[in-house]
Amino acid sequence: MKTMKSALITGISGQDASYLAELLLGKGYRVAGIVRDSGLADFSRIRAIRDRVEIFDADLLDQDILERVLRQCQPQEVYNLAAHSFLAHSFADPVMAGEYIGLGVTRLLEAIRTVDPSIRFFQASSSEMFGNSVESPQNESTPIRPRNPYGVAKAYGYWITVNYREHHRLFACSAILYNHESPRRSPEFVTRKITQTAAKIKLGLARELRIGNLEARRDWGFAGDYVRAMWLMLQRDRAEDFVLATGRTHSVEDFCRTAFSCVGLNFEDYLVHESEPNRPPESVQLVGNPDKARRLLGWSPTVSFHDLVKMMVEADLEILQSTRKGDAAK
Repeated sequence: MKTMKSALITGISGQDASYLAELLLGKGYRVAGIVRDSGLADFSRIRAIRDRVEIFDADLLDQDILERVLRQCQPQEVYNLAAHSFLAHSFADPVMAGEYIGLGVTRLLEAIRTVDPSIRFFQASSSEMFGNSVESPQNESTPIRPRNPYGVAKAYGYWITVNYREHHRLFACSAILYNHESPRRSPEFVTRKITQTAAKIKLGLARELRIGNLEARRDWGFAGDYVRAMWLMLQRDRAEDFVLATGRTHSVEDFCRTAFSCVGLNFEDYLVHESEPNRPPESVQLVGNPDKARRLLGWSPTVSFHDLVKMMVEADLEILQSTRKGDAAK
């Protein structure tokens, strides 16, 4: 009889973790997840699979608890997806960003080394590490030059993962993730703000779209595609780092125009410009070269930019319409 694989996902209530948990359950895994406080956590993203996922309360600042969870869970694979990915948070509290996004990775790796060095480890790194990059597009060899506390902390997490792979011989790897979105993205992110506002205006629930720099460009993909690559990385014979991206960029204006066109509106009719504090000017375009992932993982994105935006707008319309029906029924 084939033994069921087991995986532990940190940040199980987040966007990426929810898609990854669904993927792993579909492949027959036993899935466990970590949250800082299950009494306060928002499990809405994993509502459909909540009864199939074991939840542990643990903090990336407490290595003893991490070791205890690893001994209880006994996973073959650990995916570290726990981190605030909203840049403003790292500016507001750079020390805490460093603790969780940087040193938290070290504690988790050290817990793995102590409890079971055969565990395969995945670290979610970020294109923000490239920051003021010397080249575009970026690949796995591009020098790391972060420009914000989040990127700096992610750079630490990336390099400590390399260190544990090379020095302690752990199967430990990082994906350098470019922007990836979905209907499960938090409303504080500009992409979800745009799709949610488009849906609200269509339903007569809002009258304006307040947005900052329309010219900023991003390499946007679908979160569900990216978690598939995460899994593929841990199935290989050799641990390596990969850039995960679409290789194409679109502007915030493109995103706005596409989102509003999905509901038959012109975004310019509702646009109100606003300033964006704490965001440095962008001199180099952050766009990833996913060639290595294509060659060695056989991975490529399946959801186009237009289809991603349309998916998000339609999901927001459905949520708002369901809420309105529920309120009317009270």
